[in-house]
Amino acid sequence: MSIVMILHLLSATIWVGGMFFAYMILRPVAVSVLEPPLRLELWRQVFGRFFPWVSLSIVVLFASGLWMTWAIFGGFAGAPPYVHIMLTLAIIMAGLFGWLKHKPVKNLTEAVIEENWQKAGEILATIRKIIGINLSLGLLLIAIASGGRFF
Repeated sequence: MSIVMILHLLSATIWVGGMFFAYMILRPVAVSVLEPPLRLELWRQVFGRFFPWVSLSIVVLFASGLWMTWAIFGGFAGAPPYVHIMLTLAIIMAGLFGWLKHKPVKNLTEAVIEENWQKAGEILATIRKIIGINLSLGLLLIAIASGGRFF
């Protein structure tokens, strides 16, 4: 069980911590020091490197979360409400990530390659909003995971 929990927590840290760093630290610095073409290329490459880690993290999070639900509670019928809330938030987050990866980020890559900076900037604004939503959901999920059993 401890190995499963460690993998679960590391995966959540990679995903949510990565979003926090990108949104709260890297984004403001990139805006202040890079011109749009370089900034957009930076984000194209950041997403290209970060998203495979997020994809792996999602697989590990769902596998380990489901395993722990069955091992600890005997399935969802015996699980407390906070576990159901966590699963619901995780499904929403994974869905947003899947859409983000296969639509806006794909479109951003194409716009950057075509050097269509205006279009790329508009797409990046959409990506920023979705990552902001997912970051908020991820932080909420961590709060629920940390304190849910005490309610």
